[in-house]
Amino acid sequence: MTTRTVIITGASAGLGLECARAVLAADDSWHIVLAVRDAGRGQAAVADLGAPDRCTVLTCDLASLRSVRAFTAAFPAAGLPPLHAIVANAGLQMVSGLHTTEDGVEATFGVNHLGHFALIEGLREHLVAPGRIILVASGTHDPEKFSGMPHPDYTTAEELAHPQLGAPVDGRRRYTTSKLCNVLHAYELDRRLGHGTNGITVTAFDPGLMPSSGLSRDYTRGQKMVWRIISPLLRVLPNVNSLATSGTRLAALAIDARYDGVTGAYFEGTKEIRSSAESYDIAKARDLWETSMRLVAASADRP
Repeated sequence: MTTRTVIITGASAGLGLECARAVLAADDSWHIVLAVRDAGRGQAAVADLGAPDRCTVLTCDLASLRSVRAFTAAFPAAGLPPLHAIVANAGLQMVSGLHTTEDGVEATFGVNHLGHFALIEGLREHLVAPGRIILVASGTHDPEKFSGMPHPDYTTAEELAHPQLGAPVDGRRRYTTSKLCNVLHAYELDRRLGHGTNGITVTAFDPGLMPSSGLSRDYTRGQKMVWRIISPLLRVLPNVNSLATSGTRLAALAIDARYDGVTGAYFEGTKEIRSSAESYDIAKARDLWETSMRLVAASADRP
């Protein structure tokens, strides 16, 4: 019988699916909510996981704050065990021009940060202590780490959400900046939750480079061809992992007793390390928080 629930976004494939698989294998007291954009793919994932009695699929499109609100209303009505963990895993990388969400927000920022921000805020009243929130970030947020990706460029959250007309479009930089936002969000949320004093902890997680993660799906045909050739060769480099390895590590942050009480921390795999210098900028974290709150509230006011 399950007694606790963990919500995992993007759990129909990739890292989220492997995280779900690892939770199911590690502890039979957990029920998993697969928060996914496509319910059909979610059901296929449940079949793959092989534990239908311990899995529930609920639709959540992070590119639509309306969909996120519907999810946060549907969860308490689903009659599931108490919520003890949220894994904010889903993400995308858009390199083919400027895209926006249903709410008119730049898509990478909207999905990777704002959708998760709205989801977590909408679920906080349902999160039971001891509870954990894990935000999946990336080592690409840190300019001190060689990743082959452009350095983040955090100006203001408003500019990230609504780029000026004619501003340069660099999808990979938008991705690394969104990952910086994930870490800024984690630390600001931890501060606002009293650094774990109320029984809710917050951590950020770098899964490392996972060549088969699917983040290259928006690449051009030529870029995809190059990626298919070089990705197998990358496995000899540090912090390059299989989806199963990173999924197991992410699951541990959500449910393993060895992380009881650990909060306001950044993990590279299983190792707690310092994140980028910019990620500790309190002024930027507050700007991100206040702008995100305003954008979420504005969306709720629309019919």
